[in-house]
Amino acid sequence: MADDYDDHDTVVVRDSGSSAGMILGILAVIIVLAGLWYFALGPGSSGGGSTTQENNPDVNIEVPAEEPVEPAPS
Repeated sequence: MADDYDDHDTVVVRDSGSSAGMILGILAVIIVLAGLWYFALGPGSSGGGSTTQENNPDVNIEVPAEEPVEPAPS
């Protein structure tokens, strides 16, 4: 029993590289939210503005009087 002590090595690995993935993810979320706003609520939505139209059934159309056509002399 010469080895009564625990001889363990603890290796700690820290990934301190660039956070390009997180930045791209945040940009993707912002772009998606901006697109949803534009098409759902913003100027790209078709529900904006006044959509009420005046319904006026009194339309006067003047038909020109036709003169009778005489047959050509034969």
